[in-house]
Amino acid sequence: MKLNKLVLKFVSISFSILVMLLVVIGLIKLGSFCYDFGYRVFTEGPVEEKPGTDVTVDVTGDLSEYQIGKLLKKEGLIRDANLFYVQLRMSAYHGKLKTGTYTLNTSMTAKDMMVVMAAESEESTESTESTEQRTDLDSSDGTSSDDTGADNAGEENQNTDENEQAGAVE
Repeated sequence: MKLNKLVLKFVSISFSILVMLLVVIGLIKLGSFCYDFGYRVFTEGPVEEKPGTDVTVDVTGDLSEYQIGKLLKKEGLIRDANLFYVQLRMSAYHGKLKTGTYTLNTSMTAKDMMVVMAAESEESTESTESTEQRTDLDSSDGTSSDDTGADNAGEENQNTDENEQAGAVE
């Protein structure tokens, strides 16, 4: 009977040690995966060296940022869709990717692709520049848009308030 208790205790301790070893090995593997993934978020290079291969990608409005990553992976432009998604979420381009057809290259990094997909088209850039030039011309004339008129009205109200307060003090 003592022998049975001794064997049972030995098996119980052995099983506990085995479970602890599996937990430690699992934590080491998880930590290694997390470190590798985190490292790649900041250092992932292009899929191919220059000159690479041009690939045309059509980004539609119904694609989420994660789905765009999956599309780029399918086209061979990136290695990991999850990694692209995390890079995009952490970048200044999060929420700024535009729909359209893009010619991307396998020698581009994920950030390079984000820059291309978030860039304004030439037409909208030109119209923005012409609007800025008109605004600059208006303000240099002394005549400007309605905003300046609203500012002048605000100054008049402020001056009136100051005069009333000064009159009350006298």
